[in-house]
This record gives sequence, structure tokens and C-alpha cells, in this order.
Amino acid sequence: NSQPDSTVRDVIFPVAGEQIIADLVKEYHSDGPAYVKRIYHRIRSSYASHYRRMLPKVLNTLEFCSNNTNWQPLLDAIKILKDDSISSIRYFSFEEVPVKGVIPQKWLNSVVEKDNNGNKRINRINYEVCVLQSLRDKLRSKEIWVVGAKRFCNPERDLPQDFDINRKKYYAALKQPLSPQIFTKELHQKMQDSLQGLDANIPKDSNVNIIYKNGRSRISISPITPLEDPPNINALKSALAQRWPATSLLDVLKEADLRTNFTKCFASTATRTIFDQTELSKKLLLALYGIGTNAGLKSMAAGNNNNEVSYKKLLHIRKRYIHRDNLRQATRLVTNATFRARLPEIWGTGTTSCASDSTQFSAWDQNLMTEWHQRYGGRGVMIYWHVDSKAACIHSQLKRCSSSEVASMMEGVLHHCTEMEVENQYVDTHGQSIIAFAFCYLLGFDLMPRFKGIDKQKLVRPSQRFKGDFPNIDNIFAKSSINWSLMVQQYDEMIKLATALLERTSDAEAILRRFVRGQNQHPVYAALLELGKAAKTLFLCRYLSSKTLRREINTGLNVVERWNGVNNFIYFGKGGEFSTNRLEEQEVSVLSLHLLQSSMVYVNTLMIQNILAEPIWKARMTERDMAALSPLPHSHFNPYGKFDLDMSTHLPLEEIRIAA
Repeated sequence: NSQPDSTVRDVIFPVAGEQIIADLVKEYHSDGPAYVKRIYHRIRSSYASHYRRMLPKVLNTLEFCSNNTNWQPLLDAIKILKDDSISSIRYFSFEEVPVKGVIPQKWLNSVVEKDNNGNKRINRINYEVCVLQSLRDKLRSKEIWVVGAKRFCNPERDLPQDFDINRKKYYAALKQPLSPQIFTKELHQKMQDSLQGLDANIPKDSNVNIIYKNGRSRISISPITPLEDPPNINALKSALAQRWPATSLLDVLKEADLRTNFTKCFASTATRTIFDQTELSKKLLLALYGIGTNAGLKSMAAGNNNNEVSYKKLLHIRKRYIHRDNLRQATRLVTNATFRARLPEIWGTGTTSCASDSTQFSAWDQNLMTEWHQRYGGRGVMIYWHVDSKAACIHSQLKRCSSSEVASMMEGVLHHCTEMEVENQYVDTHGQSIIAFAFCYLLGFDLMPRFKGIDKQKLVRPSQRFKGDFPNIDNIFAKSSINWSLMVQQYDEMIKLATALLERTSDAEAILRRFVRGQNQHPVYAALLELGKAAKTLFLCRYLSSKTLRREINTGLNVVERWNGVNNFIYFGKGGEFSTNRLEEQEVSVLSLHLLQSSMVYVNTLMIQNILAEPIWKARMTERDMAALSPLPHSHFNPYGKFDLDMSTHLPLEEIRIAA
């Protein structure tokens, strides 16, 4: 055949499309059997050549346990690996070692071989690799734990140890009823009311439709119509540039310190200090600026007049004064000052809505946190931000590319330490899950995601007796309904887990790793899934019924995207790339960037209020302008040049109070 691909182009492409076929081929090559086998051989080679010699000694220092008898075969397999006396054996007989629950299905062909007589046997080295991989997965989910460990400890230690004694106090802290029957009855009624409202509303809403496609009913939502451009925002940015042209970003950091005195948060780790407060503040600001812009301390020392502050002095300040906890306290002061400085006539009343999202920062390969990110197409680390609707960042976290965004979302909401109380949390698709909906409902705030695949979402009935009661949305229900009895049985255990998150007896990442796909036999996990389905149904009813809510979520996420866009402007040094491989230094870099950007937002807030205090501007701004107002413009700031500080001068800003 002179055209071997003609059949594909004539028959398959018109149905599936060329791009879909290309994506399937790409996925097969990146995750198919050939790829899996190639990765496995690479792991085996590395393990057999280097790590295997030390394995028995490492394993013999650890004691592995499990609270689930299902994983006893894996514990038995670990005991075999600990036995150094049989290390010279190349093969096990098939009946000699546990296989089920130890060897993943995809590795079975690589581990189980046949001898010359056709009998099954186990390749010793391949088997050990599988045991270690299974052990890694179970340690992460704490199905197996290590005696005396901190991170991989007994999962029972993650829960509040005094829960039985202070049960009423913990229920009150979560604002949940003591009775599981009352809890489920209230949730059942909320679902019924929400579904009735959606069923009545959907025929009237031209923006939401239920369409039949590829043999199933799907939700279809019309794209949000863009609002008209605010007529005066560009003029306001020009006014900022005219009044404060090329303002040094270092002076912005200094101004924030002069108004909030955040440098008092940086106490020395030494027993005494040789600097007076003014001199110390100056050196701290230079060091923080060098770290927060990634320009480095040497650049800061070389950039000030007469070498007034040397690199050696700045390095001393970095080592003795600048640490993670100090930076969080300083950022909290600046963020709270921003909240207090906002004039409700301009920014509106105090917000309870926050958006969170992550962005990737490049990092050197030697960095121990560095991972390849499929979505961003490069190596690096992630920073997860929580930003309110007026661009004040209340929390930041350094995380691996593979770590859970859901865990980061909950950690930031619960432990941001600012004055803000989060009631609505906007996330994109990666920041939500069924388990996340369950925990957010128990913790008392609304999870509001922007779904990428809204057409694939399903509602869940409160019970099967409601089948046919909602005719307009009947086609988008899942087959099963909520299992309320399971939720009642595990109510206390779910509250314990929510309390552990609230009281920080365990971090969110550790708890969420216990509830991953494939753990359905865990009764608490099954109950959380039922609660999550109910909470997600409540949200979907609101989301599909309200165009205003959809726009609100989209607007909130746009704010955090704009925050991410300013990162590159501030963190310009070394190409914006993390060069250290020490976790503590990486966190200091992230928190210094957070402090610097929060200071910019604080000063920008004051600058904008100075301009809008004038009657001509007050009359000029339309309602659309006020809604689009943001403290993130930065064209009037200059992060480069000389780094000189005069601690006795302020930026020309007035304290403004606008009459109602």
C-alpha cells in the first residue's frame, strides 16, 4: 500500500479526531507498558548496584507495624528482606514468599518467572524492589507505620489524645451537633431544598443546559460574558506613575516597616546583639530584599554607597536573625495592617472570601525538592498562595510538584494566622476532591471550585425514594444515593479527623494521604466519601443556579493569578530560579518574597487611597472601576539600581480618612 495511513485518516480521524489519536499515542508512550517496563529496569539497576547492600541494616533498625490485618503479607515480606543470611539466593519458589498484596499487578510479569521445567519462581531482586515500593505507598497512607517515628508514626497519634475527655469542646469548636442523627437530618434537608431549587430554576436559565452527548447526559454552561473594561483604571495607574515615579521597591519595604515595625519580629538566635534598633532594621531590610528578590546578599552589599553595609554583615544578619517563624510573624503584621488600612468606602467591607492556587518556580536539579511538573513542563518547586479578593496574601507554602493541593488549601485556610476569617474558599480543579468537600463541610467553610470538566459532574440523590421527584435534572444524577447509615456509624471518627486538622495534631498532608483511591475498604474513608458527595451536591446546586456565584469564583481566581504574575517582577534574580538545595533556605526565600510582595500591596493600598481621596477622582470613578480596583499595579515601582536606605524619611503618603 503506497499510503499505509490512509485507512486511519479516512475511517478513524473523522470519528475521533487527529488530535485525540495523537494524545492517546503520547499517553501510551509516557504511561504505557513499555514505559513502565523501562522505568522498572532503571530502578532495578540502581537498586541492585548500590542500595541493596545497606538494605538489611536499615530495615533491621526499624520496626514496622500496621493497624490493618490486610497488610500482614507485606509485613511478612519485609521480614524476609531483613534476613541477611539469604541475601545470596537469586530466586524464591512461588509458594515461599507472599505475593498477593505485595506485588502490584503491573510488575507481576517482571517478578514472576518460569524455570526450565516451567515452574513459577520469584526473581529475588525484582521482588525486593516491589516490596519497597509497596512499603513506600503504605507508609505514605499510614497503613503501615514505624515505631518511634514522627512523620510515619502510628496514625492513632494524629488524633487528639484527649478527644474522649473533651468531646463536647471539640464538637463546639467545629460548630457541629453531638448527635449524628441531627447532623445527617440537617444535611439531608439542605440537599432536598437545594435540589428542589435547582430543579425549579434550571428551565428558566438559558446559560445552563443538560445535553445528551456520546450516550450520556452532560451539564453544559455558557461561558461567562466578559464585563466591560473599567474606563478609569488605566488613568489611575498613570496617576500612580506620575505621583510616585520609579519608586524604589526597597523604599516600599522600608515604608512598610516604618508603619508596622515588622523588623521587631526578627530576634537574634544569639544571647546578645551589637546593633542598635535603627542599624539592625536597616541591615534586616537589605538582607530581606536581597533574599526576596533573589538578587542575593552580595548584590545588596555592592549596591549601597561607600560599602556601608558589607556582605559579611548581611550574612551575619541572615544566619542569626532571618528564619521561617520570624518571617511569618512579620508578614502577618503587614497583612493585618493592610486589612486595617483599607477604607470601606473604596475597598468594601471586610471580606471573608479567599482564593488559592499554586505557581511553579524553577529550581536546580540538585535541589532536593525539585520535581518535574507535567502541567508546567519543567523542573522546579511549587508555591501555594492564599489571596483574598483584594489581593492580600494571607498564607504561602513551599511544596513539591507532586504534593496535594487539597492539603495545602486546607492548611492555609485553617492556619494562616491573620485577622481574616475565611468562609468561602475558591480553588481550581486541582484544589478540590470529594474528600476535600467532606472536610471543608465539617470545618465550617465553603469550598468553591471552578470545575474544568463541569460536563462530567454528577449530582447525588439524598435517597432512592426521591427518584423522579426532580424531573428537570433527573438525567444528571449518579446511580447511587447517599448512604446515611454509614455516615452515622463513623460520625465520631470523622469529627476526630477534622479536630486533628483544626488543632494541628497532624498536618493535612499526612491525614489526606490516609484516604486515597484504592482505600475504599476503610470505613472512615467510605463515610467521608458519602459526606463529600452530599457537600459537593450542595455546591453544584448553588453553582448551577447562580451566574453571580460563577462570576464571583472566576473573579477570585483571577486575583490570585494576577498575584502570581507579580512574582516574576519581584523575584527577578538568577532568572527567578531556586539555587539552594536546603529546605530551610528555600522556605526563607519564599517567605521573603511573600513579605516583599505584601509590603508592596500595603503601600499600593495607601497610594490608591491618597489619589481617590481627591474630589475629582472620587467623582470620576464609576461602579465598574471600583469593582476592578486592585493594589497590584507595579509599573511605578523599580526593583533595580542602587540599594541605599535612609531610615529617617517616609514616602510622600498621607493618612486618609474619607467621609461617608
